Amino acid sequence: HLVESGGGLVQAGGSLRLSCTGSGFTFGNYAIAWFRQAPGREREGVLCVGHGGGVTAYVDSVKGRFTISRDNAKNTVFLQMNSLKPEDTAVYYCAANLMRSQCNSDLRQHEYAYWGQGTQVTVSS
Repeated sequence: HLVESGGGLVQAGGSLRLSCTGSGFTFGNYAIAWFRQAPGREREGVLCVGHGGGVTAYVDSVKGRFTISRDNAKNTVFLQMNSLKPEDTAVYYCAANLMRSQCNSDLRQHEYAYWGQGTQVTVSS
């Protein structure tokens, strides 16, 4: 079970911090990723963090702007989003890869078995 929070409406150039809290499984053992889906577009992986903190990015456009981190003691993963752009507007989901403790260099969405309900991020121009 995963629950996201922290979404909202922000102006371009602003920041948001999303949180993803897990329960019902050994959260700290698994890779956790953030995905996003914009209207009319396919869901895409954004960033992944392994159980030890190793990070893999799947979208070049967020490099240098978004940061993923985790606090295993609190069963929580964070997505810090800075310098937001209108094209970052999407529903953001977190998901747990129960097959791996580390992130894959290539995104394998089918390996992510647990998903949150999503949180809307809207960036106005």
